[in-house]
Amino acid sequence: MVGRIVCSKSGRDKGYFLVVIKEEDGFLLVCDGKERPLSRPKKKNPKHLALTNTVLSEDSYSTDKSLRRALAIYRDSVL
Repeated sequence: MVGRIVCSKSGRDKGYFLVVIKEEDGFLLVCDGKERPLSRPKKKNPKHLALTNTVLSEDSYSTDKSLRRALAIYRDSVL
C-alpha cells in the first residue's frame, strides 16, 4: 500500500490526489508535498480514500518537490 496514489473522497482535501507514505494502526498517512508535506502527513481512514492502480517508487516521493512533480504528472495523465 505504501507508495500508492489515492484520491480523497471526504474532508477538506476532497478530490485531491495524495500518496500513501505509511500505514499505522488501521489508518493511512498521506502527503501531497504542498498542503501536506512529508514532514507533516495527514492521517486518513482508508474508507475515505479511493485507491488507484498507480504505485510510485520511493525515489519519486523522497522529497516534497519530487512528490509534487509525480502527482502533477499523474493528474495530467488522468484528467
